[in-house]
Amino acid sequence: MTVLYGIRPVLEALRAADSRIERIAIERGRRSSMLEEIVRLARLRNVPVDFEEKIGLDRKSGGGRHQGVLCRLSEVELLEVEQVLEAASSPGLVLVLDGIEDPQNLGAILRSAEVAGADGVILPSRRSAGVSAAVMRASAGAAAHVRIARCINLRRALESLKEKGYWIVGLRGEAARPLWDVDLTAPTALVLGSEGAGLRRRVTEGCDFLASIPMRGKVGSYNVSVAAGIALYECLRQRFRQLFR
Repeated sequence: MTVLYGIRPVLEALRAADSRIERIAIERGRRSSMLEEIVRLARLRNVPVDFEEKIGLDRKSGGGRHQGVLCRLSEVELLEVEQVLEAASSPGLVLVLDGIEDPQNLGAILRSAEVAGADGVILPSRRSAGVSAAVMRASAGAAAHVRIARCINLRRALESLKEKGYWIVGLRGEAARPLWDVDLTAPTALVLGSEGAGLRRRVTEGCDFLASIPMRGKVGSYNVSVAAGIALYECLRQRFRQLFR
C-alpha cells in the first residue's frame, strides 16, 4: 500500500485522469479552502473520505508533514516501452533514466517531465528508485500524470526508440557538443545517468549524440533533476521557436 500525504500531492493525484486514490483521510476539525476542494473532488470521483484525529494521520504518515490530509493509493501501473511509444504525440519526447536511485531526484524529474509535456519516462528494472510514496511526494503528485515504463535492458529500449524514429541524446558533462547545438525538434529521447556514475558505457554507446549543458561555476556538474529540467526546457524552446516561425 502506498500512502501519499500533503495537500498539493493529494490534489494533484485527485486531478489525474487515471487517479489511483482508494481512500482519503482528513484531520478532524481542520479547515481550509484547499481541503474543501479535496473533499469536493473526492465526492465527484466517489472516493471515500474519513475524518480522523491528528494522531491517526501522524501515525499513517510516519510522522511526515501531512498538512491534515493523506490518501491511500493503489499500486502504480507501470507500462511497457511499446505502450509509451504508441501513445506518444508527434514529435515524441521521452526521458530515459539510467539508474536514478534517489527518490527526491526521480520525483523532481517526473514533475519536470509532466510540466514539459513529455510522452513518458523509461526506467530500468534494476538500479533505479521505484515509484514510491516518496517519489510521488517529491513530484508534488505530478507522477500520477506521467506514463512510466520499466524495462529489463535499457540498451534494447534505445534500439526500440530508434526503430520508431527517435534520436537518442545522452547528457554528459564532458561532451564537447552543447545541448543547444543538437536539433531537438525531431522525435527525441533524452538520456540521463545516475547521480554518481552518470551514463553507463553500454547506454552511452546506444546514444546517437552526446551533449553537455555548459557550466561556468566551480562545481563539477548540475544535479541530475536540474539537468533534466534544463534539457526539457531547451527541447520546448526549440519546438516553440519552430512552431511560431
